[in-house]
Amino acid sequence: MPATLYLLPTPLAEDTAPQVLPPQVLAAVAALPYFLVENARTARRFVKSVAPARVIEDIRFTVIDKDSTDAEVRAALVPLVKEGIDGGILSEAGCPGIADPGAALVREAHRLGLRVVPLVGPSSLLLALMASGLNGQQFAFHGYLPIEKAPRIAAIKTLEREAQQRQQSQLFIETPYRNGALFTDLVAHLQPSTRLCVAADVTGAGEFIKTLTVSDWRRLPAPELHKIPTVFVIGT
Repeated sequence: MPATLYLLPTPLAEDTAPQVLPPQVLAAVAALPYFLVENARTARRFVKSVAPARVIEDIRFTVIDKDSTDAEVRAALVPLVKEGIDGGILSEAGCPGIADPGAALVREAHRLGLRVVPLVGPSSLLLALMASGLNGQQFAFHGYLPIEKAPRIAAIKTLEREAQQRQQSQLFIETPYRNGALFTDLVAHLQPSTRLCVAADVTGAGEFIKTLTVSDWRRLPAPELHKIPTVFVIGT
């Protein structure tokens, strides 16, 4: 049987692992000898927090992030192919492969004939969509919108047209310290009847999830989103 690459979700918010991670994830983290991670320091800290009996020095970690080359991705999977050991991908937060560089590893794992096993855990995108009340049958995720103001406004209007024409929920995110500027542009440039969901600190102690029409958002104080991981969803 080929080696297995496990996709291991991690918490979205600090100190929530017992509430959001099922036993299968915790068991895998406690047993796997090899991890592919975005950041070695935070990965080691996470492993130690959920599997305190493990000796971190006995575990192998390889960093694969958004800047990793194809050659580095291939090399990272060599132990699974040549040594037959199982490995796990750890995201910084959420689910590997979803808005995450782990997708490159999974693609290569399939090419190599490895067994790929996704384990259940929190995804901020799916949780935001679930809680939004917007269309969960038709939706699209667009990652980050442009940083510069004019292209960002153009992108917002394009996504609004997509939402109207396709009856499709449009999901996107922003670097947390720019959330306020994005929210301001959304409220200023979307049509009053468009519905906007703001899902911040999902699963965290300060969780804030609210869906209102843009006209209603304009009547309220802007939510505090600075440096808080947030998913935005627009729909009709």
